Amino acid sequence: MGNRREPVKKQPHKTVTLNGEENFKPLVVWLILNGKTESALDLLAKTYNVSVPNLKVGLPKRHKTKAYGTYTTKDQTISVLNSDILVNPFVVIHEFYHHLRSKGVDKMHRGTEGNADKFARDFLIAYQLTFLKTKGYIQ
Repeated sequence: MGNRREPVKKQPHKTVTLNGEENFKPLVVWLILNGKTESALDLLAKTYNVSVPNLKVGLPKRHKTKAYGTYTTKDQTISVLNSDILVNPFVVIHEFYHHLRSKGVDKMHRGTEGNADKFARDFLIAYQLTFLKTKGYIQ
């Protein structure tokens, strides 16, 4: 008759699969974090129906001290500062945004840095939410 509480039943661990539209963004981030940057770019290009950009380690001369990554419309190339940046999803996805937004005959950038940052952040947030779900921290 006391004030005894029932033990809290542990919730079963939820498995979140990495297929379907909901998990596209987390999968892209996961691929980049795990050194499969080319696969991530292939998936991004296929999903957004654009060509796969080239990927190069080493920045163009005018960017060597100012950026971790750049996108060159002339040769459709994402260049990164060094090999460590190849596993940085923010930089890779940010530069892919510039590839995505470079259209037309003049191949001009059609997106701002702020929009590229937001595009990359959306992927990272989706990855974080998926991670928290798989660990059972949120439902």
